[in-house]
Parts: sequence; structure tokens; C-alpha cells
Amino acid sequence: MQPTERKEHVRQLTEHVQMHLERNWFEELHARSMRGSPWDSWAMYKLAYEAEHSRLIHSFDELQCMSHLPNLVPMDHQIDTAKKVLTEMRGRAILADEVGLGKTIEAGLILKEYLIRGLIRKVLILVPASLVLQWVRELNQKFGIPAVAQKKEYMWAQNDIVVASMDTAKRDPHREIVLGIEYDMLVIDEAHKLKNKKTTNYQFINELRKKYCLLLTATPVQNDLKELYNLITLLKPGQLGGQNSFQANFVVDKRIPKNEDQLQYELSKVMIRNRRSDGHVNFTKRIVRNIPLKLSPDEQALYDGVTDFVKGRYEESGGDIGSVLSLVTLQREVCSSRDAVFITLVNLFKKTPEDSPLRTRIWELVELIRGIKANTKAEKTMELVRDIGDKVIIFTEYRASQEYLLQYLKDHKITAVPYRGGMNRGKKDWMMDLFRNRAQVLVATEAGGEGINLQFCHHMINFDLPWNPMRVEQRIGRVHRLGQMEDVRIYNLSTEGTIEEYILSLLHEKINMFELVIGELDTILERFDKKASLETHLAKVLLSSKSSEEIRRELDDLGRSFTTVRSEVEQEAQGSMRLQNLLNAVGQTPAEAHRRNEELQP
Repeated sequence: MQPTERKEHVRQLTEHVQMHLERNWFEELHARSMRGSPWDSWAMYKLAYEAEHSRLIHSFDELQCMSHLPNLVPMDHQIDTAKKVLTEMRGRAILADEVGLGKTIEAGLILKEYLIRGLIRKVLILVPASLVLQWVRELNQKFGIPAVAQKKEYMWAQNDIVVASMDTAKRDPHREIVLGIEYDMLVIDEAHKLKNKKTTNYQFINELRKKYCLLLTATPVQNDLKELYNLITLLKPGQLGGQNSFQANFVVDKRIPKNEDQLQYELSKVMIRNRRSDGHVNFTKRIVRNIPLKLSPDEQALYDGVTDFVKGRYEESGGDIGSVLSLVTLQREVCSSRDAVFITLVNLFKKTPEDSPLRTRIWELVELIRGIKANTKAEKTMELVRDIGDKVIIFTEYRASQEYLLQYLKDHKITAVPYRGGMNRGKKDWMMDLFRNRAQVLVATEAGGEGINLQFCHHMINFDLPWNPMRVEQRIGRVHRLGQMEDVRIYNLSTEGTIEEYILSLLHEKINMFELVIGELDTILERFDKKASLETHLAKVLLSSKSSEEIRRELDDLGRSFTTVRSEVEQEAQGSMRLQNLLNAVGQTPAEAHRRNEELQP
């Protein structure tokens, strides 16, 4: 449309519009001012002034996000960490707090602050697959950050804040999409897994385009200064110079640094490490109670029958543990509930050829189940729940046992809700809300061992125990964590003269896993499992031994092997003491670092 045409068009539109000046507001204002009404009240003016003044940003160092977090009260060291990343490290940092001090909270504070300031929009958060939903839930609920868990290809581009596992992001077809996006911020949990620059993980992260970057790890260096160099170079290339200059300036041996004051100074520019010994937080105690139970005659008959069946299959295989390892589950299921073993036996019966004599042996075991009218463990669990009189989480490995317990508790007028894998996120959140606000008991399968925080509960019953100590630790970690105000009481149920008794003996007496720090336990197990998994060791001992005495001797040997590996790890840690001292001195003044080193001397 030409200017003349536009002008004529406007004239036609306004030709019939009548306009007049409205002066009522002025007359009302004048009348109010003459009456001394609130329009000119000094008290109202001061309130308005204070309201505006409270919204002013007085310093760049001040965190703006604090007024936007109604569901979170961060600890002082977490706030200090967020400020330091913002003001001194310009959004590129290694958060290296010791285990349990809340690195996730620190990352959430930093992320929220950058979002509020309008400095970032596109964010990628890479975490272990088992923690994806936990990260999403915490960012949503505690920080009001609209993060989503990556599920479909289109989500990489469509959603601004995506949480995904490293394995998902680096494989096709996702890899090409992710590398094609320019991220404002990248957050990586368990970043110590990037310490080797030859790995595909390291190379993938190095290729990602990122403005700001947070690496979270409690162990940025363990046995080699090269690990630390690789991690910092990934975060901030050139911070420690080239590989050769770093080696010449700061390394005597892979575990022995030199020019430590200078190296600490360089590390403090990119790393923050808070320690438990600094007094930031005191963790409550773990009080462990092992409860031995005697199976009823009918339950014992079923256990003995299943044990004979499994050992027979082991002997028929010529001692091939791999071919019968899955059958050992039958013994463990009997110790849990008849319902659990029934389902497995029926499925095994269906898979067995009709002309096989095994079908008869399997069906004989199914017939034994019919004679079992009670569950010894369930009765003891009920007694414990009533004695506790407070919220309790019960862990079982088997879905059938979970269903049995839920019905059993319901029949005895105790409110209980389930939590298991297969539930969608909405239902899991609903179960958590019901447990927090209404139900006394949460009955969880192994899915409850990861990704949920239950600090409002401090009683836990292990209805049956996993063979992997890390999975036991994950269960305990749901209640014994930062924010827990009460001592945590753990009840381990085990049936005498069964595979369970041996498992508990190994975990509690031989390995002392309930006293180990989770980081230490993880390292020891990783080393131990290089020879053969603990589960395989256990299965072989239980199937090849001819008597209870022989089993105990073999378990003693297994325990000694574990102790040997633990000693090796501890000796290496002693050899790496200077590395740990270097790490723990990051952020301290030279005088503080010197005093700490003197305290650590034997």
C-alpha cells in the first residue's frame, strides 16, 4: 500500500470517531490530595519506596535465584560454591565436593542463577542412566527448572533443558544431532569417568559446543595426575598448559606432584572442593540390626527340594556355573516368598520339553508350594512395622513378593503403597506423595534403590538382600543422605540355614559393607569383579560345596580375598596421599594448607 493510500485509509477509519479529553481522573486526584487521603500518605510512600528498594540488585555477586526457590533451603557451602562459580570461574568449574555434600544442589543453584540472569537458554545435562529421572525431578520440584528426560529424537532440538545419559547422547542417531547444537551450558555428573582422553566419552564431550560447563565428581584424581590434567583440559583448555609443560612443571611421578603451591593456585581457578571435615554437615548414624529367622517345616521342605534340584542341574552340567547361574535365583526366591518361586517354576515348566524328566521334578516342587500356608518373613515384617510405629520402607528383589506384602499389610490394616520399575514417572511421583502424606509403608523393588530421596523416613527393612553390595548401599542411600535428621535404622531379615544366611554373613561380617564409605566400596568392588563377579563367586561356592562347614570355609576364603583387595586399594590410597592432600588444599590459603598437611602426617 502506497503512503497516500495508507493516509486515506486511516482518514476513512477515523472519520466517524468522536474524541474528547477525559479530565475526571485529574479532578479526583486533586480532590484526594486536598483531603490528605492515601494519595499523599507518607507511610504509603515509604512502603512503596521499600518495595522498590528490595527489588534492586546491589551487587553482581548477589544470587538472584534465592528469592525464586520456595521449596529449597540451600546450605551455606552450597550458596558459596554457586557464587564462586558465577563471579570467579565464569561458569566453568569442577564441583569436587566429597560424597554426600550436595553437588547436585550446587549445580541446580548455578543453573537457576544463569537462567534468571538470561545468560543461558539451551542446556544439556549428562548423567548416569539410573539418575536421569532423579535429576529431572529435583530440577523440576526444587528449582522450578523445566528440565525433561530425553526420550525421542525430536526432544534434543525442541526442548531447551534436556537430561540424558552419556550412552544415549553419544550413539547414533543422537550423536549427530547433539553435536550439531550449540549449548549455553553443559553439566556432567560422575565426570571422573572422562579422565582418559582416549575414550569415546572424552572425545565426544570435547567435540560438544558449549559456552559454560560444570563437571561433577567426588574423585577428580585417584592414582595419576594425568587424570586431573585431562579433566581440567576438557573443561578449560590451556589452563594447565600443554601436556609436556604440565609434566615438567608439576609432576615428579604420576602420584607425586611438585611445585604444589603453584599447582593448588591453578586448580583453585577451576575447582571447588568442600569436605565433610570442614564441618559443613554432620551425617546421622546407621544402626544395623540383623534378624535371623527359622523357616517353617513346609518352607524348609520347599527350600531343600529346590536346592537339590539346582545342585543336580549343576552336577549334570559338569560344573559349568554359567549354565545354571539363573537357577540359583530359585533358592533366593524361596527365602523371599512362595509366590516369587512359584512364578519362576511355572515359567521354567512351560519352557521345558514335554518329554523331559525335568518336568516331573519341577512339578513336584510346585506341589510342595501348595502346602505352604504362611510366610515367616512377612509375619516378622508385620511385627517390626507395628513396633516401629513410624514410616518404613521395605525392599524386596521380587515383584511377586512385593504384591504378596502389599496384600498382607492391607489384610492387617496397615496402609502401604508400591514403588517399582515399569511405573511411569507420574505414578511414581504419586506413590511418593502417598507415602509421604498418608501411607505408613512403602514396598519397593530394586527400582526404589535409585532415583528417589526419602529423608522423611528413617526405618528400612531389607526383606531380602541383593548379592551385590552396591545395590544394598543404593537402598540405604535413599534414606541415609543429606537432609536426614534422624539416625537411620536398617533391619536385615535372613533365614537360617539357607543361601540368605551366607549372603548376610559375607556382606556384614566378611566385607563389613555397612561400615564402608560408598566411594571406597565402589572402588573395591570394581577391582574385585575384574577377577570374577561377586555373584559368580558366591554361586560357585554354594553349588560346589558338600556341607555347611565347607561353605563357611569357602566364604572365609572369599572374605579374605575381598580384604586383600581392600588392603591393596588402601595402600594405593596411602601412596596417593600427596595427591589427596593437593586436592583437599584447593581453595585454602597457603597457611591453611600447610596446617592441614601437618595434621595429616602420621
